[in-house]
Amino acid sequence: MSRELLVRVADLRVGVADDVLITQGLGSCVAILLYDAEARIGGMAHVLLPSPALSRMDANPAKFPQSAIPRLLQLMAADGAQQTRISARLAGGASMFAALAPPGTIHMGERNLVAARQVLHTHGVPLVGEAVGGDFGRTVRLIVNDGRVEVITVAHGVQHL
Repeated sequence: MSRELLVRVADLRVGVADDVLITQGLGSCVAILLYDAEARIGGMAHVLLPSPALSRMDANPAKFPQSAIPRLLQLMAADGAQQTRISARLAGGASMFAALAPPGTIHMGERNLVAARQVLHTHGVPLVGEAVGGDFGRTVRLIVNDGRVEVITVAHGVQHL
């Protein structure tokens, strides 16, 4: 029997076997999805900001890529994942209000994506797929049993990563 594990904003979860990790309402935030195919262990973080410097309250490790990715790797290893087998996918990072920003502005979504990519690279985790950017929200599902990722949007249907 599968369990649906909801990953909220500034949250992270690890799933095993028949679990399904889900995050909803992904706009400029980024979903970081980590997966060990051999152990069938997945992790998802819904990061809010690119850096702790942008937040007054930075004690939550799930809020930023710099702390969310190492924490996910640690939790996944505790369940039997091996970092050398883990790959990553990213979703989100939209510019939800691009029309309201001055020209040339680097939007929060893009800043979140850059930070997530840098941290993955630092930890030697290969990035194997992305569904990012645009100006629309997403719902993301990671089916842990086989590693499928579904990115669901209202305007653009379902994309598989």
